[in-house]
Amino acid sequence: MKRGNPFALGAIALWATLASLGVSLSHVSPFLLTGLALLIGSIPALPLLRQWRVPPATLALGVYGLFGFHFLLFIALRHAPPVQANLVNYLWPLLMVVLAPLLLRGVQLKLVHIVAALVGFAGAAIAIAGGRQLDTGFAWGYLPAAGSAFIWASYSLLTQRVARFPTAAIGGFAAVSGLLSLACHSLLEPSAALSGQDWLLIVLMGLGPLGGAFFLWDAALKRGDARSIGLLSFLTPLLSTLLLLVLRGDRPSPSIVLAAVMIVGAALVGTRAR
Repeated sequence: MKRGNPFALGAIALWATLASLGVSLSHVSPFLLTGLALLIGSIPALPLLRQWRVPPATLALGVYGLFGFHFLLFIALRHAPPVQANLVNYLWPLLMVVLAPLLLRGVQLKLVHIVAALVGFAGAAIAIAGGRQLDTGFAWGYLPAAGSAFIWASYSLLTQRVARFPTAAIGGFAAVSGLLSLACHSLLEPSAALSGQDWLLIVLMGLGPLGGAFFLWDAALKRGDARSIGLLSFLTPLLSTLLLLVLRGDRPSPSIVLAAVMIVGAALVGTRAR
């Protein structure tokens, strides 16, 4: 069951670059950025276009995951403090662990998985907050942030419930989701002109965190244990934060070191449990 972990770590490594790329492309409208990146991310699977043919219910599930996740996340980031919204969104690895026995046959949830998931989430929270003082009070944007977390966790698990489909079909999911994102851009965002550097970074985003990562993620879920993969996913905000620090030339703070110990420890303990 651990054969999927290397694929999961590959997806996590690509997702860790998303924040850094997003900072460089912060001037690009979110739906435009996501739409273009998802369409570019689907291109490597074009040679296997015939494998994009899946039952309508499977395609709907794929669009629910890739488009629904980003749609609600963007709404959350517009209507809630970004740090807190991102923190709520990172409930999805915890939800993957908790929902696995409910949505997947033959999967049991043990106390060690629950404890490891809670420790992992606490570590992720420390990594995301980075020692900053968080705003208090409720913002309605937390609700779509929680919704996006549920969508990604449930999509990841439900892909194992539908009829088995080739990983290349993720290209179809990305293409349809990209077109829907561009439709949202045309309806909700002002038009924008992109520079050559913008296009280069968007291509990198499409081939990496908004493209290649989805193929690796699907391969991981088809080969691995959803509980272990969920626990490994807490590495994403940690690696993302570390990459931002490296690019800025900063040193990790004691809180980031603590987050690393908590997340890596939880992943090691949780992934070894059966």
